[in-house]
Amino acid sequence: MDNQTKKPYYITTAIAYTSGKPHIGNTYEAVLADAIARFKRKEGYDVFFQTGTDEHGQKIEEKAEKAGVTPKQYVDKVAGEIRQIWDLMGTSYDKFIRTTDPEHERTVAKIFQKFYDRGDIYKGCYEGMYCTPCESFWTESQLVDGKCPDCGREVKPAKEEAYFFRMGKYADRLIEHINTHPEFIQPVSRKNEMMNNFLLKGLQDLCVSRTSFSWGIPVPFDKKHVVYVWLDALTNYITGLGYDPDGNSGENYKKYWPADLHLIGKDIIRFHTIYWPIFLMALGEPLPKQVFGHPWLLQGDGKMSKSKGNVIYADDLVRLFGVDAVRYFVLHEMPFDNDGVISWELVAERYNTELANVLGNLVSRTVAMISKYFGGTVTRPSSHGEGPDENFREFVTGTVSRVRARADELRVADALTEIFALFRRANKYIDETMPWALAKEESKKERLNDVLYNLAEAIQTGASLLDSFMPDTSAKILAAFGGADRSLEECARFGLAERVTVTPVSALFARIDFKALEPEIEKIREAQRAEAAAETAGTANTAGAKGQAEPSGQAATETQAAAAKKSGIKIAKATPAGTADTVAPAVSGTEKKDAAQAEGGTAEEEKAEEISIEDFAKVRLQVGEIVACEKVPKSSKLLHETVKFGAETRSVVSGIGKHYKPEELVGKKVVFVTNLKPVTLCGVLSEGMILAAEDENGKLALVVPDDSALESGAKIG
Repeated sequence: MDNQTKKPYYITTAIAYTSGKPHIGNTYEAVLADAIARFKRKEGYDVFFQTGTDEHGQKIEEKAEKAGVTPKQYVDKVAGEIRQIWDLMGTSYDKFIRTTDPEHERTVAKIFQKFYDRGDIYKGCYEGMYCTPCESFWTESQLVDGKCPDCGREVKPAKEEAYFFRMGKYADRLIEHINTHPEFIQPVSRKNEMMNNFLLKGLQDLCVSRTSFSWGIPVPFDKKHVVYVWLDALTNYITGLGYDPDGNSGENYKKYWPADLHLIGKDIIRFHTIYWPIFLMALGEPLPKQVFGHPWLLQGDGKMSKSKGNVIYADDLVRLFGVDAVRYFVLHEMPFDNDGVISWELVAERYNTELANVLGNLVSRTVAMISKYFGGTVTRPSSHGEGPDENFREFVTGTVSRVRARADELRVADALTEIFALFRRANKYIDETMPWALAKEESKKERLNDVLYNLAEAIQTGASLLDSFMPDTSAKILAAFGGADRSLEECARFGLAERVTVTPVSALFARIDFKALEPEIEKIREAQRAEAAAETAGTANTAGAKGQAEPSGQAATETQAAAAKKSGIKIAKATPAGTADTVAPAVSGTEKKDAAQAEGGTAEEEKAEEISIEDFAKVRLQVGEIVACEKVPKSSKLLHETVKFGAETRSVVSGIGKHYKPEELVGKKVVFVTNLKPVTLCGVLSEGMILAAEDENGKLALVVPDDSALESGAKIG
């Protein structure tokens, strides 16, 4: 079936901001989009996959000035680096758009003119608090503790002439669209957030031009203004297809719009589900079918920062583990709607347990047995087999429907889990049939052939399904078994090949000794620390994504830590609802922010802020009895406690795993803060914060009542 008869499918990533080299969290989005695009192609769609870079704005202008180059020279270098990493990771994009592309700039200017001519844009003056990293104006009421509600940085008063877009004109129509198209915003939690926090409260008009800097697309009828970043950046999804507001759009636009999927980081969901749809309504164009706000990939050992040397980049990971191993990790470790965690140690662990043990070992020993016992060729069985054969074949042929169902729901991690379930089942089949024992008896040779053929068929089906997620590995496996990539329909059938001839293959994933990697990892960290020192000295300015490396005023863990600090309680490092493994979110998109880890308490020498008794009364402290406790699977530091507060039972996650074993805590009565906003950490709900004290040597002790007979639920203060 050629592309003329295939159903079109248009998928986009958010365009990456060109302020610096993207780390692995930024790169995750491109890999995720690629996996979805590849699977859609396998399903028979005519896919158009677009990604690219966002290159205008005040921050770029400032960075270029500090670097002693023009803004265009600056973004050319960074955009090239971003594209190089996308290519390294095997992303099969069809178009890489840059917002400095002449055609994009011309079309944006025409769109702005059209909005103005229709009366959707008017000239006014903006006076408020301005955040430079986020390039956003805020009112006093929108600030959080006097700081930017998005990135937590300082804001400054600003007054500026600007053009504004009449957002309220289209608000009711957008609300109706969201209510009648439940699939439009995914996951559902993002939809509820947009409706309750923004749309239903009433939309303010949006600033869409700036005069305080010049690095942007000039407003066509007022050259002292440049088009503001969001109107410029968001329109890339249609300019990249050849959209023309004058009605002369190109064939790609006619074929692929509306987009089937905008894949973005959860931090920019507002811009894509409120501003972008309203712009499209004003243009008279259809809305995208779905916007998916994926979660963040969190650093596993603290706030991500070059000064700490703990930023993880895709190219460094690839050098140590290989492209497909990195693709596997980021795709498999990211849940559907909860944040995932990455660290060097975790990548090595998954490499050994999943890739080397489950997959690599299965392939190598199957090839070895076929080569050893049959000279490299086995033939299709003449009968249905015996024992576990039928169940095995049913499991293999049923895998494709399970994978397809998960992939179509964008549950890519679950789709990968289903594929590896097939490989695990194949390993179990080896244990059930014991081919090495069959090989000892000549009378069992036909049975041995059947067993090894069944294994070869299963592995080829699994490898074909793996193609969208780990394409190089899939190709190597299929080459080893002399087979071609199977279609989804073929994966649902068993016994396709009359005979299978194998070729000896080197280990797909040789086991890694993590200790042997540690010197190389330390070199990477040292290089980052040196670069950070150079930046601090003003000799370089290559910081990461927009808004990066500063605390987020919105981070739940920071909110909890602030509450504890305000109460005057000195709490141990990383105890606020389990912040030990809560780290800087690494996100992709037009606007990028790294929310920082909030460590409870202050330095010993820092003078505590005085508070009133009314302030202290706001914090609810209660005695809780820990009735169950276990380690959080994805963390070396987090413990999950089930805590009884009188008649109520809650789930609490605490970063005390380095100091206490789970069994030591069961039955203990400890003081908790119980009126903090719940958060989800490593996929586990935390509804409180355990209190602990820490001395200067790092020794930690829980805060417990001196009377163990005190009832759980008892209030303190």
